[in-house]
Amino acid sequence: MLLDGCVQQTLAPSINASAAHVLDQLGISAIRQPDAGCCGALNYHLSDQTGGLDFMRQLIDSCWPHIESGVEAIIMTASGCGAMLKDYGHLLQNDPVYAEKAERFSTLCKDLSEVLVNEDVSRLRIRSRKIAFQSPCSLQHGQKLNGQTEALLSKLGFSLTFVDEAHLCCGSAGTYSILQPEIADQLRTRKLNHLLQSEPELIATANIGCLLHLREKSCVPVMHWIELL
Repeated sequence: MLLDGCVQQTLAPSINASAAHVLDQLGISAIRQPDAGCCGALNYHLSDQTGGLDFMRQLIDSCWPHIESGVEAIIMTASGCGAMLKDYGHLLQNDPVYAEKAERFSTLCKDLSEVLVNEDVSRLRIRSRKIAFQSPCSLQHGQKLNGQTEALLSKLGFSLTFVDEAHLCCGSAGTYSILQPEIADQLRTRKLNHLLQSEPELIATANIGCLLHLREKSCVPVMHWIELL
């Protein structure tokens, strides 16, 4: 099951369209749930925990018929949302109605890279390019998947540049770039300097927030990595 999300589906629908196309080439059916709604991350992180939990329950309800029908995984291509989805079991553990459902939901949630890493990707036709990969905080620190997407891209034949201070935030961080623009701009400048140091053809990332934030000031294209496949 491939979740559309809210911001990403509005501002960059090509990301999930690319994901569905790649999965189809690998013989994996991507079920879509257009009205699944928001994951609740922004509300929850901005101290509206009640509103955030309500979004979580709504999303679980929306996906539950597919879960009962036996979907093998719930895939999110935005790593920020993915980190939140994987935490539903913990966040709703005291909810008498949703605790068990939330735990099952979180167990099924995977970043797209976790699915592709177990597939024979040799059948995918890609054009080798020199790229700098920006690993979002939500991917490498939140989901603990540091290096997995990079390894997949290298396996496919992409030439990945070395990125200094790869562990640091790009400054997007959900609404941080809106609420703290001065510091966010400083972080973005620092990140872009490192990403562009080896003169890549483009920058690839795994989160819509990072993508939009970096794209605003980058002198090379910024894309979600699945769009390269």
